[in-house]
Parts: sequence; structure tokens; C-alpha cells
Amino acid sequence: MSLTSPRRSVATAIRAALLTADPTAKVFAARQVARDWRLGRLDFDFDVAMPDRPAWPENLELLPPREMPKRGKMGSQRNRIALWHSLAHIEFVAIDLALDMAGRFGDSMGEGFISDFLSVAADEAMHFALLARKLESLGSAYGVLPVHDGLWSAAQDTAHDVAARLAIVPMVLEARGLDVTPATLERVRAQGDDNGAKILQRILDDEIRHVGIGSRHFHELCARRDESPRETWQNLVRIHFSGGLKPPFNDSARLAGGLPLEFYGPIASLTSSPLPNTHETPGGSGSD
Repeated sequence: MSLTSPRRSVATAIRAALLTADPTAKVFAARQVARDWRLGRLDFDFDVAMPDRPAWPENLELLPPREMPKRGKMGSQRNRIALWHSLAHIEFVAIDLALDMAGRFGDSMGEGFISDFLSVAADEAMHFALLARKLESLGSAYGVLPVHDGLWSAAQDTAHDVAARLAIVPMVLEARGLDVTPATLERVRAQGDDNGAKILQRILDDEIRHVGIGSRHFHELCARRDESPRETWQNLVRIHFSGGLKPPFNDSARLAGGLPLEFYGPIASLTSSPLPNTHETPGGSGSD
């Protein structure tokens, strides 16, 4: 008689990846979940709940966003390390944001939704691996500097509603990454760091697609609920995002990601408090 291991549910696999604390192990776990799902090795079954928080390294020093030390200009080695460390933290938490999206809402949203966000998780894992390697080339490592918890706070605040999660994480926070990354990329290139520029270009290209995935599922959800996507998004942003939407905006990249000016323009014109620089304060994949 042949003995085979029982098949795992996709929820069990996602939960295990979320509860993997070691950064390198989390990278492998996220990519393995995405691969196993793509190859049909995981059952569409949500037999376990997602954790309230993912596991992160024990030595990671978490500070409130407003207590984070400010970075200086990029000229010094110390400030270059601070930049790449903040970007690595962005992508590390983005792995968990994408996993949680699939695991928390996949049961109601369906298999295509799971496939999309597990693909995003695999991309974010690859981004983190590139950034961790970049830090190592500078004689540093992820975890040597303090980080803040603003990213996961956005997930906790929207854990009750997939529409709110889609509106805030891909369509506000990741979209902000589209705004700020090109300028960072040009500064890195001006420093003569071609490798760093290539990493940032890869991340920017992928994040346009990630915003597009979020926007598409948000529009499909609004269609099922018979709601206006633009009005629903604006209302959810007013409720769940206190930072205020502030230009400059990368309108062409946002449009390529399915987020036209008519969505965010009216809100931006009505808000007075600036949207924090997402490399220093709360954000999504485009924030520290």
C-alpha cells in the first residue's frame, strides 16, 4: 500500500509562510506557496484563520513612525545603507501584505484572486532578496537599523473588508511608491550605482502591475456590489487613510496601474495635510 502525505490547504500554506520569521526563510516560503498553488498542489480550502500579525525577526527594532530617525542625503555610506535598509523593510512587509490578502480574503474572492496575490507575494519576496543582497554588498544587513510598523497597521485597519484593503494597500500605498521611486532611482543612478538603479527599475515595473491587480479586483468587487468604483474608493480613502493624498503624482504610472487622475485628483485637491514620504513613514510596498 502506498503512503502519501495529505494535501495541504492553501490557507494552511499561507499561514505557515506568514508565521515564518527568518527573512530568508520567508522569501523561500512565499515563493514556494505561490509555486505550489500554481502547480495545483494546494487545495482551495480555508480551514485555518490568518494570524493577527505575521512573524518577524526577533532582533527587528520597531519604532513608532514619527520616532524614526530621519535620513540625510545619499552622499555618505551611512545614508546609502539607511536608504536600502528602508527599501528592504518595505519589501519584507509587502511579502506579508500580499500573503495576508490572499489568505484573509481568498475564500470569498475566488481562485483568481488567490493566484494574483500569491504572484505578488512571490514578486515581493524576490524584491526583498535583491535588496538584502544589496545591503550585504554595502557591508550591512536587514535588521541592523530600526524600522516602523506603519505598514502592518494599514493591514490591521482594513482586515474587516476586502474593499477597504484593496483601496488602501494597492491603490493608495503601493501607488505612492510609483510616485516616489522614479526620483529615488535617478538619485541612485546619479551616484553611479547602476546595479541599484536596475533593482529600483525592476521594482517600479512590478509595482505598476501590482497596483493594476489591486485596481482590477477592486473594480470587479464594486461591480458585484453594484457600487461606483470611483466614489467607493474615495469614500474608503477618506475613512481609512488619514495621511491625505498630496502631489506630486506619477500620473502616467498610476494610469498604467488602473488608477486614473479622476480617482485621486478630487481628493488631493481637498486635502491639506501632506502624504508622508513613503520611504520614511507609513505606506505600502512603496513605504518604509
